[in-house]
Amino acid sequence: MGLRESPFSSCFLRNVNAVVRRIMNMSYWSLNHLLALKQTTAEKQEYQRQRRLPYALWALLKGIIFLLLLLASLPFTALCLPVWLLLQVARRPFAYQHMPRQTPPEEWTLPGKAKAFRFVSSNVCLMPDGLAKYSNLGQMQERVKQIAQGLVQEASSRGNFWNGFDISNGKKYGDSESSPYRIDIDMAIEMPLDEGQATSPREIIASFPPSVDFLCLQEVFDQDAAAYLLQSLGSYYEHIIYDVGFYGFICCSALKWLSCLKRCSYWKWLNCFKLLNSGLFLASRYPMLAVQYHCYPNGRNVDILAAKGLLCVQVQLGVSQGQRIVGYVYCTHLDANTNGEQIRYDQLTRCLHWTQQFQKTNAQHGDIVAFDVFCGDLNFDNCSSGDELVQVHEIFSVYTDPCRIGPQQDKPWALGTLINSLKIYDEAVATPENLKRTLEDEKERKKYLEGPILADGQPDLSAIWSEGRRLDYILYREHLGPVELKVAVEKFSFITKLARCSDHLPVGLQLSVTPVV
Repeated sequence: MGLRESPFSSCFLRNVNAVVRRIMNMSYWSLNHLLALKQTTAEKQEYQRQRRLPYALWALLKGIIFLLLLLASLPFTALCLPVWLLLQVARRPFAYQHMPRQTPPEEWTLPGKAKAFRFVSSNVCLMPDGLAKYSNLGQMQERVKQIAQGLVQEASSRGNFWNGFDISNGKKYGDSESSPYRIDIDMAIEMPLDEGQATSPREIIASFPPSVDFLCLQEVFDQDAAAYLLQSLGSYYEHIIYDVGFYGFICCSALKWLSCLKRCSYWKWLNCFKLLNSGLFLASRYPMLAVQYHCYPNGRNVDILAAKGLLCVQVQLGVSQGQRIVGYVYCTHLDANTNGEQIRYDQLTRCLHWTQQFQKTNAQHGDIVAFDVFCGDLNFDNCSSGDELVQVHEIFSVYTDPCRIGPQQDKPWALGTLINSLKIYDEAVATPENLKRTLEDEKERKKYLEGPILADGQPDLSAIWSEGRRLDYILYREHLGPVELKVAVEKFSFITKLARCSDHLPVGLQLSVTPVV
């Protein structure tokens, strides 16, 4: 039996939830616009060029209007809130979209040829403008259109190799006149490598790779943004998991939550109430056999508002003599607090337990596991002294990080993925092509990538400069099974397509899975 698309088991509950959310949306809209009066650096420059009225006065006038609308809508929200909370008890913690395609991906059979699987992970910062402004990002509606356009342009490509390169013979696809998808050489060319790095799989590209099999996004918090992505990507990804996470009271009923107020710690009971989902969004070209979500119980500060957790997905890739060929994809977003090193360590420990539990529950005898990928924004790097505890976590002995040699040591070709948010509108990084050229220049990229930090989040001025803070990961591991498979990294990409749309660089991984004869 396939997955149910709606998170509610009945149409009645789904419709009531939609009506209640629509009524409560007025308060959400007013509060969001009130918080969004904070300007980004680009908005400040634009306002100074176009207006004579001091912005403080202009913001005060608009703020009064939004505040009055908020106050007027609160009685309706207060009436709907209990109904909404009760509805969440009956809600499954994710929604599913299935859009059957005329040309589904070719099923893989074994014994047979090697097959490449392509993954992309990206923190797209699609949160309400009132929150995004604190990362110097705004105009969420415009950004989601640009993000979707970039993803769709490449998803529609039917190229056989990662951005036009066949690493087996160096031939550039798209050069022939008959090719339906031509690639700008300046955008797709691999970075020049230093001596001793000739085998580096790194490339910096100004567009998303074509024919991505699995797209894993973080911070898709806004419902309208998620709806736009669903509409845009549905034609290219047959299976999409979205709106992942719990709302309202979790881990306990409302009555138990109220009884805990006196005997539980402040953070413990506050972690049982969520206003935002996890922000996770996973699109797959392959059928999903099982989906599960786990919520972290140990958030702090602003993170407690979001139901951050781990999304677990099992996909079917093909068959081999009657046995399933499956893959596992895990997507997560860890705690973002600057002093949350221990929190992130505990969350990773829970992730390892949940992944093992998920595979044990959903595996069938004789399953052939082609890949096991763990990805997301982990909010720690491998260069900062403030992240030393997490850098030695057990997960790095279970999974392989293609960019890592060991604790405090990345491979020479690895790059940071966090851009200085105050500089994201500078001309040198304001377009995908400019950002690509900046990252290719060792001296220039140091001006825009965030450097190592201390435990309190302050810059570590005594640290030897690395290639920046790499917060976004795609890890993988091999499994033993009835058919021996060799997994190898063909490409690891740092993608600049989201210039000005996010303060994170998307990352891509191409794995080659080869049967061992």
